[in-house]
Amino acid sequence: MADLGDGRYQNPVLNADWSDPDVIRVGPYFYLVASTFNRVPGLPILRSADLVNWSVIGHALTELRPRDHFSEPRHGEGVWAPALRHHDGKFWIFYPDPDFGIFMVHATDPRGPWSAPHPVATGKGLIDPCPLWDEDGQAYLVHAWAKSRSGINNRLTLHRMSPDGTGLLDEGQIVINGDELPGYTTLEGPKLYKRDGWYWIFAPAGGVTNGWQSAFRSRDIRGPYEERVVLAQGDTPVNGPHQGAWVTTAGGEDWFLHFQDRGPYGRVVHLQPMRWRTDGWPVMGTDDGSGRGTPVLVHTKPRVAARPAVTAPATGDEFTGAELGRQWTWQANPDPAWWSLRRSPGRLALACRPSPVAHDLRLLPNVLGQRLPAESFTATTSLRLSTTTEGSRAGLVILGETYAWVGLRHDGDRIVLVCRTAAQDAAEADAVTPVPLPRGRSAVRLRVRVLPGAECRFAADVDGRGFTPLGAPFPATAGKWIGATVGLFATGPAAGGRGGVAEFDWFRVGPVSS
Repeated sequence: MADLGDGRYQNPVLNADWSDPDVIRVGPYFYLVASTFNRVPGLPILRSADLVNWSVIGHALTELRPRDHFSEPRHGEGVWAPALRHHDGKFWIFYPDPDFGIFMVHATDPRGPWSAPHPVATGKGLIDPCPLWDEDGQAYLVHAWAKSRSGINNRLTLHRMSPDGTGLLDEGQIVINGDELPGYTTLEGPKLYKRDGWYWIFAPAGGVTNGWQSAFRSRDIRGPYEERVVLAQGDTPVNGPHQGAWVTTAGGEDWFLHFQDRGPYGRVVHLQPMRWRTDGWPVMGTDDGSGRGTPVLVHTKPRVAARPAVTAPATGDEFTGAELGRQWTWQANPDPAWWSLRRSPGRLALACRPSPVAHDLRLLPNVLGQRLPAESFTATTSLRLSTTTEGSRAGLVILGETYAWVGLRHDGDRIVLVCRTAAQDAAEADAVTPVPLPRGRSAVRLRVRVLPGAECRFAADVDGRGFTPLGAPFPATAGKWIGATVGLFATGPAAGGRGGVAEFDWFRVGPVSS
């Protein structure tokens, strides 16, 4: 929880992997969108009345396209940094897929429904788009480049755009070339604004781990642009503070939200006070006197009319609703046959689908996961496995470029409790000797405790007498451009016929002390 309950907040305000955030205010509410890469559903929409307490209200993408391409996990692909705007009575999101181009979706209600993705520009390496509708009716779009796809980066390109947002009207021109700026590398993530006759591009540089936030300004949208670093780590523990959004409250306060890359925890979101200096430049956080800000750790909350409840995006799920909680995502486009909340009311049923990649959960599309919700937490679930197919298995997983899980597997004529780990680019291996469940018992409680540094400790309760630790501590690792995932899965062998069903009674998240 970021809200300290005394009129102050602590950073990060979103202590989970809500990466590449963009934020706007419409009326009394603030809305945030984040990148999701290969996760589905994509483009989550979060809402807040005070920039501190947030909840998820929906997603703008129910599937990734091309549909067949994203029917299997495409780690590092999919939805990169989006831009969210409100114009002409509509909410607009422009988002890039680095392998296919720039796309746009829109809605009159941020909770949806959202339009189908429309290609604004096709091609490889086009990333981080942001539109601007000018007072004279002209529309523009700025974007960056991914070197892995296009062979170039560290520069920002501006295009004229059709006012309806459906296409670009020219080949574009480079308006800021980071190669011409001393010390600049990986200039990307631009956000385009206009204020008092100045065109502003807020953009990060230096890389997600150790970079900074710059601001660029010009009287002409085509440049030339002046440059200043306006937020950097300084002597704070907040590495690489950059890539985010400027937003103004109804009362006229300016704020800046950005991410910090925290490895297995993903890109967490910080809120910085922002002010305009007498020299006309913005500064975020604490001004060092030169106009370069450093992040604040604790600060007075934004002054807004609302008094929202102290909250954070949901994590636990009792599986009693008609749908899964909005915090859940799949590793690829989902198939409704993967799960059911109706088969056994009050439980989540996951099908143990035969799969040629069942041996490697990184390749399995039907892993149901969510972001690590805090630096330290406990996740607990209750699982029963109903199957006669040898090799079918299900469990609780921490998944990144490496992974570990605890759960049940059908071995021969018995169900066994297993705990397994997989190193990067390596096969799974038993972390402990599998333990047969007592005859007549098919349910266990499973738990993972995540401690500072993303150290994960698994445990199980097979007889109701309490949890027994399993295996050595496992260090979680990030995925491809995302943090680690905590989640549930069920799968069957490649040629096992009907693999059975795994049923989860609930999924509960709480502090380690619980």
